[in-house]
Amino acid sequence: MKTGGEPTLAVLGATGAVGSVLRGLLSERRDVWGEIRLLASPRSAGRKLPVRGEEVEVLALDEEALEGVDVALFHLPDDAAAQWAPVAAAKGAVVIDSSAVFRAEDDVPLVVPEINAHAARVRPRGIVASPDCTTLALIVAVGALHSAWGLESLVLSTYQAVSGSGREGVDTLRRQLAEVAGTDLGTKPGDVRRAVTGGGPYPAPIALNVVPFAGAGTPDGWTTDEMAVRAETRKILGMPQLPVSVTCVRVSVVTGHSVAVHARFENEVTVPQAHEILAAAPGVVLCDAPGEGEFPTPADAVGTDPTWAGRVRRALDDPQALEFFVCGDNLRKGAALNSVQIAELVASPG
Repeated sequence: MKTGGEPTLAVLGATGAVGSVLRGLLSERRDVWGEIRLLASPRSAGRKLPVRGEEVEVLALDEEALEGVDVALFHLPDDAAAQWAPVAAAKGAVVIDSSAVFRAEDDVPLVVPEINAHAARVRPRGIVASPDCTTLALIVAVGALHSAWGLESLVLSTYQAVSGSGREGVDTLRRQLAEVAGTDLGTKPGDVRRAVTGGGPYPAPIALNVVPFAGAGTPDGWTTDEMAVRAETRKILGMPQLPVSVTCVRVSVVTGHSVAVHARFENEVTVPQAHEILAAAPGVVLCDAPGEGEFPTPADAVGTDPTWAGRVRRALDDPQALEFFVCGDNLRKGAALNSVQIAELVASPG
């Protein structure tokens, strides 16, 4: 039931890690919502979780629970999103979906409010997609520079936290760290691999290691994560032919994705101008005084909303290219915050 004509919001996947962050954001931000419904699997039904200072009972996700919903935030696995998003849309809700199911669909807008807020207004299927957490770590900073200088190409290397793999990734890292703590492992070929038990979602140990393979493999040697960052960046910027090359790497960080960016533009660039653009960009914090030890790291970005940008340099061999490093919390802007921002766009009049 609506309160004073305010829209009803449903949060699907309210009990997960992203759902927890999302509930916190709904309590912190300007309140534009009437009723907020928390929906999850039947095994979680009946739990009470805090949102906006109140304990709200979790409902089982079914068709009845979606009746009267105006905006539905989906943070569900791909198969569940594919099943339930069309149902919610058919019942009149605007679906904001964070799964990979709809991002590449031509008739589903892929939205980052700081860059293409207008796209959220045109939604033929009643669904708006939110990008992958890795794309969201970089796109706000890249988009600001593109608006000023005109982007020609991107070369990206990611450093992705294990929370991007869900609870299993975090549990795997913590277990492996406990197994290698206090040892001299990492000094002989294969000693870490032999010492840790179970790789979890990763094809190699994640403790004391980096794994240059995120997602599933493709026939031509890329990974699904790499292809997703390429496709999503092109779609958000409205540049379907933009050259984008990505190498995705999983690192032993719990939360906070990082990306090393090589961006080439239409005209010559300078570091002072880049600093001005990034410092003024919505959703970006400039942190760039490396001589004083000031540069972005995931340990500093975790728990914060912006993209942190630093290590800004003009390429040594190309006056039209810029090198920089960005970090962002993959559970906040990388998931919960972007979907909340889209929902607020949808709920706003005009």
